[in-house]
Amino acid sequence: MARHSRNRGRSTSKKSRKRSEPDLYDNDGVVIDINAFASHPPVTYSSSCNHHPLIQARNPAQGHYMSAIRTSQLTFGLGPAGTGKTFCATAMAVEALERRDIERIIFTRPAVESGESLGFLPGKLMEKLEPWFGTFRGYLTDFLGRGVVECAIKNERIVFEPLAYMRGKTFENAFVVLDEAQNCTRLQLKMFLTRIGECARVVINGDTRQTDIGNGSGLVDAATRLHGLDNVYIHEFETGDIVRSKLVRDIIQRYETG
Repeated sequence: MARHSRNRGRSTSKKSRKRSEPDLYDNDGVVIDINAFASHPPVTYSSSCNHHPLIQARNPAQGHYMSAIRTSQLTFGLGPAGTGKTFCATAMAVEALERRDIERIIFTRPAVESGESLGFLPGKLMEKLEPWFGTFRGYLTDFLGRGVVECAIKNERIVFEPLAYMRGKTFENAFVVLDEAQNCTRLQLKMFLTRIGECARVVINGDTRQTDIGNGSGLVDAATRLHGLDNVYIHEFETGDIVRSKLVRDIIQRYETG
């Protein structure tokens, strides 16, 4: 009889437990709280904020870039491959999500292939998008762990969407990263930029010297038009800022001089 009462008490306790908004649930119903992985207290972005970042800058250029993301609503990261643009932007997005400064992270990029067509890709939408968003997923897994990332995707706390799906949307309470923006046309970038709501932080990355759409890239056009606007920062990386490897730095220098 006593055993029955204890079991009933446990059942009632489970039943009365409320699911809080930041809880994430996997296929087995196990709760993973993404905020349990945060080692930082919630803060607001400001030029005077003093906290321990998720990653440390590897050179002054990365430091200026990450500082710009913290203090500007819209940041452009322009420069050659290997400078850490995508990695740093992803880390800043995770940091903002952990601090509850934003409700979700949105990763987007134009679905433009590099020189050759992959043809028809089988599978569901997320499987089709994997060739374009695999880099983001890899970085997120490094920062948060695979289980948290998968649950966050299911609960739309982390979203991967092609740029073509952005029309008609508004970015609210979100950290948005547009990568490979050198492959956006002028009209695509205008469409994307006009999605930015009041409570959004946006990063646009690209290498203007490595476009796959010929002379129609809208990245330089957008950066030129928006230069000097309040809350917009344009950061330009140089070849010397490449951190991927010394060989990559030397290769790009040869291409630039030849």
